[in-house]
Amino acid sequence: MKVDAHDLRTNETDDRGRIYLGTEYANKRVTVAVVEIESDRPDDEELAAAYREASESAEALTEDWDNVSGEAWAGLDE
Repeated sequence: MKVDAHDLRTNETDDRGRIYLGTEYANKRVTVAVVEIESDRPDDEELAAAYREASESAEALTEDWDNVSGEAWAGLDE
C-alpha cells in the first residue's frame, strides 16, 4: 500500500487515547496506522539524569553551607 505524504496528519489524543478525526469521516470505514508516538513526559533516562544533577547540586550546596555556617559561628566566638 502506498501512502502519499500529503495524506499524513498528526493529531493529539485526549486523556483516554482517543483522536477526533472530523465529520468528513462520519459513517465511513477508516483505517488508521500509528506511525510514531511522542510522549510529552520525560523518559526514564531524562529523569535519572535530572535526579543525578539535582543530587550533585544539593551536595555542593550542603558543602558551601557547611563552610559559610562554620565561618559564621567562628565569627561569633571572636
